Amino acid sequence: MTERFEKHIKASEAGVTAIELLAEHTPLSKQQLKTAMANGAVWLQSQHGINRIRRAKKELKQGDSLHLYYDSNIQSQTTDPAMLIADEDEYSVWNKPYGMYSQGSKWGDHCTLYRWAEQHLEPRRSAYLVHRLDRAANGLTIIAHNRKTAAAFALMFKQHLITKHYRATVEGNISNIELPFTINEALDDKAAESVILQADFNSDEQTTTVLIEIKTGRKHQIRRHLSSIGHPVAGDRQYGAQDISVNLQLSSVFLSFQCPLKNTQRSYSLS
Repeated sequence: MTERFEKHIKASEAGVTAIELLAEHTPLSKQQLKTAMANGAVWLQSQHGINRIRRAKKELKQGDSLHLYYDSNIQSQTTDPAMLIADEDEYSVWNKPYGMYSQGSKWGDHCTLYRWAEQHLEPRRSAYLVHRLDRAANGLTIIAHNRKTAAAFALMFKQHLITKHYRATVEGNISNIELPFTINEALDDKAAESVILQADFNSDEQTTTVLIEIKTGRKHQIRRHLSSIGHPVAGDRQYGAQDISVNLQLSSVFLSFQCPLKNTQRSYSLS
């Protein structure tokens, strides 16, 4: 049975530790609370704002508040490891596995790529998300390690200065289309453009492997565009795939951009 609840507790006096206050006001053991804190389910509200708190022995000030968002299913989630492709000091490039989140929620962030980067890079650094990849997709993702670099990459993505290629296996045969083939159907009332660069049909599987460049970054853009032309991505339960026995067959395989820090061209690819 899933245990799920919220708890909001104000410190009535200074000096009490976070773990002591939580243990006094929740049914969870101290070990469960420490795990929940490490997994990003506890937030500290103070004069400095609201931020996750992971240190159990953090001493609180009078008037500070702790917010616990506990879900036993989320706490028990695990993920395959991410693979480091390149460590560029102020940013890094990773191969995010299927099932790993790009972004956490108030209920936790231990299965996110940025948290994985914070815990596994040496030397350890902060990690900031600059773009998203669906949980059900895998492939190349950039993580920034300071706010200035994060802002620089966010602006580059907004201005479409980063070339992004994806590989998808779609149902059916679309190898007879004239390449490059552009899909420019608007999504959520916003312009959206995807360009199919390659298409290779597998007659045994009755699927086509396509290489796609996206010119915009709308939510689920590739999946929705391919479904709109009658060829959903294999494994895509949300957008009409017939074969849902496999994981979503969508990977980010190529990123290229002018490094905002060193003004040199950078390219990263997966085979």
